[in-house]
Amino acid sequence: MRYCLFIGLLIFGFHIGISQQLFNTVEQDSVSRDSTQNPFLLQFIGDGYFPTKYFNFDLRYLVKFNQYEGFRTGLGGVTNQNFSTRYRLNGYTVYGFRDHRFKYSFGGGFRISPKRNTWINLAYTDDLEESGSSGFLTDKRLFQLFEPRLLNIDLFHAHISKTLNIEHQIFFNVVAETEFAVRKIKPTYDYSFVLNNSESYFNYNISTFKITARWSPFSTFDYVEKSIREIETGYPNFTFQYTKAFKDVFNGDLNFSKLDLRVVHNIDHVNSAKTELTLIGGLANGDVPLQFVYHAYPNNVNKETIMSRFSIAGINSFETMYFNEFFSDRFATLILKHRLPPFKISPNFKPELVLLTKMAIGTLDNIGRHQNVTFDTLEHGFTESGIELNKLLFGFGLSFTYRYGAYHLPDFDDNIAFKFTFNLSF
Repeated sequence: MRYCLFIGLLIFGFHIGISQQLFNTVEQDSVSRDSTQNPFLLQFIGDGYFPTKYFNFDLRYLVKFNQYEGFRTGLGGVTNQNFSTRYRLNGYTVYGFRDHRFKYSFGGGFRISPKRNTWINLAYTDDLEESGSSGFLTDKRLFQLFEPRLLNIDLFHAHISKTLNIEHQIFFNVVAETEFAVRKIKPTYDYSFVLNNSESYFNYNISTFKITARWSPFSTFDYVEKSIREIETGYPNFTFQYTKAFKDVFNGDLNFSKLDLRVVHNIDHVNSAKTELTLIGGLANGDVPLQFVYHAYPNNVNKETIMSRFSIAGINSFETMYFNEFFSDRFATLILKHRLPPFKISPNFKPELVLLTKMAIGTLDNIGRHQNVTFDTLEHGFTESGIELNKLLFGFGLSFTYRYGAYHLPDFDDNIAFKFTFNLSF
C-alpha cells in the first residue's frame, strides 16, 4: 500500500511541476499576445502539451506506472505550426523498467483543409494496450493531468499497429475521425481464443476499419488560428464509434464488429450545485477475443483488507469492482454524480462533497471460447454508491464507496472501497 501511495504522489508531483511550467509559459506569453490568441495558448494546456518553438512535447509520455511495466518513462510530441502549417511529424519512445522493453511510435500527417482542420495521418506503433478497454478515436484530443487507474492495471496485450487516419471537422459541432489499421496482437498473459471450428489463437492479426463522430450540439465554436476550435463545452454531448474487423483482409484472422456510444450531460443548479451523468454502452458481435470485449473500468485491487486496497479513485471508474472481475461483449454503464456547493470555510479552503451512484449491466456469449482466464459477467446488474469529500489538501480528498445488489460479496469488507481522490483546478 505504501509503495502504491508513494508512486501516486511521485507521479502527481512530477505532473504538477510540468503543468506549473506550462501555466507560467502561458502567463508570460499572454503579456505579448492579444486576447484573440489566448484561447489558442490555453488549448495547449487542455491537450497536454508543453510548447517550444518547433516542437510540442506531449506530457502523457513523461512518467506513468502500472503493474506490468512498473515505471514507464519517455519522451514524445508533435511538430507545431512554426515547423509547418501543412505537415507534421509525431512520435514517442518510452521504456518500462519492469518488463525491460522499449515501446515506440512514429508517424506524420498532412493537412488538406485548414478551415475544417482536415488531416491525413500515418503511424507505426509498437506498444501495449489494456485488455478490455474501449476508447474513442476522438479521446486523444483530451488530456487528463493524472490517471489513477493506470497504477493497478496488469492485463495488457502487446500490439504492432500500422494505421491510416483521417480527421475532419464535418460541422462546427461535429468532429469525425476514421482509421484503417493492421495489427499484430500478442497477449502478455496466458490466454487463447477458440473459434467455432475449435481453432485456437494465442497470437493473431486483425485488420480493422473504425469511424468515430463526436457531436456537441450545445457547445460554442469559433475560428482560432484559421481553424475551428471548441471555445466553451455545452451539454449534453454524444460520441459514436463503429469498428469492423475483416477476416482475410491483409491477413486478418478474425471477423467481428463493435458499436460504442457515450453520452455526457451536466446540469448546473442555481445554488452552484452540479449534477453529472455519463452513459456508456457497447455491443460486440462475431469472433471477439478478450482483448477487444469490454470491461466497466474497474479500479479495485484484489487484496484482503480495506486499507491494503487503499489507492486513488478514478474519475468514472467503479471503485469496488476488482480488476479483471467482469468482461462483456454487450454492456452499459450509468454514472451519476451530484456535486454540492463547496463549503467556503476560508478563501483557500473550499472542500466539496459529491454524492455518487454507478451501475453496470452486461453479458458475454460463448464464455468458454476464452481459455486460461477466469472472470464473471454482469447479467444481474452491478451497483455501487458512495461519497467523495474533495479538495481537502493540495487537491487531494477522500472517497468511500459501497458495493451492493446482485454482486454483493459474502465478506462485508470486500464490498468497501476507501481511497484518495484527486481534483485540481488552477
